Order: sequence, then structure tokens, then C-alpha cells
Amino acid sequence: MTFHTALQDVLTNPALLAAWAVLVVASLTTLAVDIRRNNSGIAPLMKFVWGLTVCYSGPLGLAIYWYSGRPSIPEDTDARRAFRSVAHCYSGCGAGEVIGVVVTAGILALETPFVIAGTFACAYALGYALTVGPLMQEGVGFVEAARDALLTETPSITVMEVTAISVDVWLAGEATMGEPLFWSALLVSLTIGLAVAYPVNYLLVTRGVKEGMQNPKDAAA
Repeated sequence: MTFHTALQDVLTNPALLAAWAVLVVASLTTLAVDIRRNNSGIAPLMKFVWGLTVCYSGPLGLAIYWYSGRPSIPEDTDARRAFRSVAHCYSGCGAGEVIGVVVTAGILALETPFVIAGTFACAYALGYALTVGPLMQEGVGFVEAARDALLTETPSITVMEVTAISVDVWLAGEATMGEPLFWSALLVSLTIGLAVAYPVNYLLVTRGVKEGMQNPKDAAA
């Protein structure tokens, strides 16, 4: 049995999938309770970001929130700002990737090159939208907001999606929407994309290209 086949077997094991579902539900519940009790002052966008991050990556997403997204963090370091930054990118790109894969591979059953192209397009569109939209709400013009999004988000989106889509295509193969592998491979690919994109976001934060989203301490003040 090859590593590829063994990994596919793990990702389709009913007991493991059930255990993962329980962990995700428990993580989402913990997140919701903590935000309501201790972190209700954060921006609605970040509540959305953390919800999707935990939905995609379960306990790992919750750990990232606990480390970088709560007002009780002792110091807002570059590492924490980078985690908030990558979570922001992850939520939008992840939603785009899910939509892209479901539509192109699941519904339309397109060939792999078209699945890749369509998924990339959706990931970029939603990733940029999550930056452009809030900036325009703050009064920034569309052209300036789009330019800012291109500068700050393109490196992270590119690294995240090249990794995630490649892993998903490699793992899921010809799996259809009715097969567990279609969904489990998608979640694994998203989480690997998150991990690979974190160093990129850390570099962008330390170089002053990205700010790392709002300090949760400020939101609670």
C-alpha cells in the first residue's frame, strides 16, 4: 500500500470522520461561547473570520484564535498579528476554494485543469473581497482599496491556494461530492494551505506590508 492510498484510507475512515466532526462542533461551540462572554467587542468581520477558521480546521483553528484573537493575550507580538492576518486570508480564500471545488468538480464535473482554474478564481475573488469590502466601508475608494488588497493579499493567497489546491487534487482525485474523500481531502488541503501561508504572513507583518488585523485588546477597551 502506498502512502497516498494509506492517507486516503485514513480520510475515509468512518470512525475518524465522526470523531473529527465531534471535535469541530466542540471547537465551534467553545469559540461561540468565548466570543459572547469575553470577546464581544471584536469587529463582526473577525467573528466571521474566526468562525470559518475553526469550521475549516477545528481544534487547530480554535488554538490559533486562543493564541492571537482574545483580549487576554499578554502581548500583541508579530507572531500573533501574523496569525490574525493568515486567519483573515484563510477565511475568505477557504470559502472561495470550497465554492470553486463544489461548483467545478462536484456539480459541473469538469476536467482537472478547469477545476484548478475555477477554484483559483473563486479563492482570489473572495480573498480580495474580504479586504476591499471593509476598506470601502471605512470610506476608502474602490481603486485604492483594490490596490491595497493586491499588494497585501496576493502573496498569501497565492501560496495558500497553490498548496491547498494541489493537495486537494492529489488526495481527492476523481472523488465525487457523494464520497467522504471529496470533503475530507478539501478540509485537509485547506489546513495545509493555512500552515504554509503563515510564514508568508509573518514576513509581511514584520516588513510592515500587513498590519495583522485589530488587536483584540483594543476592541475590548
